[in-house]
Amino acid sequence: MKNTELQTFSSIKNALETASRVCIVPHENPDGDAIGSALGLGQVLKNQGKEVAVVPVNEYPEFLKWFSADVPVLIYEKDKKAAKAALFDADVLVCVDFNEEKRAGHLQKMIHKYDKTKILIDHHPYPTQFCDHTVSETQYSSTAELVVDVLAQTEMSSYIDTKAAEALYTGILTDTGGFSHNTSKNTFRVVSELLEYGIDTDKIQSAVFHNFSADRMKLLGYCLNQKMVVFPEYRAAYISLTKADLEQFNFKPGDTEGFVNYPLSINNIVFSALFIEKEEYVKASFRSIGNFPANAFSHDNFNGGGHLNAAGGESELNFEETIQKFTQLLPQYKHQLLDTEI
Repeated sequence: MKNTELQTFSSIKNALETASRVCIVPHENPDGDAIGSALGLGQVLKNQGKEVAVVPVNEYPEFLKWFSADVPVLIYEKDKKAAKAALFDADVLVCVDFNEEKRAGHLQKMIHKYDKTKILIDHHPYPTQFCDHTVSETQYSSTAELVVDVLAQTEMSSYIDTKAAEALYTGILTDTGGFSHNTSKNTFRVVSELLEYGIDTDKIQSAVFHNFSADRMKLLGYCLNQKMVVFPEYRAAYISLTKADLEQFNFKPGDTEGFVNYPLSINNIVFSALFIEKEEYVKASFRSIGNFPANAFSHDNFNGGGHLNAAGGESELNFEETIQKFTQLLPQYKHQLLDTEI
């Protein structure tokens, strides 16, 4: 690993070996990598004899609730008392798949107050120093891939079983869009190791990509037919959804997962955005192909960041002003978009 010293792995190993109770926290609005990393690591620690709880701040998508891992998941927004107890009673707190405290939403203050050992395992750039031990490796496709190598470095791989491998494989599968981006030789090496545990990849593929509600499919059709705007002159496109749009299709967490990728299937489109109206802000997601830096665009204009081809951000402007801002920015990036190689 490029950024992590051997002493860090030694410290993590010692902290986890001596812990009786471990709490694992993924980022707010957990995606497949966040929940897969948390459950995969949690299952390994449980196999070691630890008392483990995964504590997401809020609900995660229905299509990610089929895991066979038997680690308890305590949703903070549904049971604040139990989630808070699991966090503060833990001997070690492990944060996965986020690079700064605010990405944990309403758990941010509790993470900050937690005064025992904190560990971060993440693949996003520019981590803040809020943990005692940080493993931040941006060259990894996903935090799940990174977790597998961290387990090897800390001599914990022997505790991986089918349940853990299934969750970690799912994290890699989802964060690479079905192995369509951000992969490397190491990604496929790790995947091949996980396959040795007898996971059913056909079942996982079906559960992740063919397990949606009728409302979600209708929402997708509505997005592509009514809400997608294409700018061929900038090789860009966006989809925007208001709160009323979501209510019309009985929105559930995770229903818009992957929607931002669809415009990239259009010939010669290299940059795509998705804007979703929330109560107090507008959530923004950005995807690109080739060498156009979605993360720099998000960082510079929408208080966000991420990876070269996948980033997120937010806007405190109202919905209409946010869309207007995006469209007015495109001419500034025209030369860069037109020169993007795919």
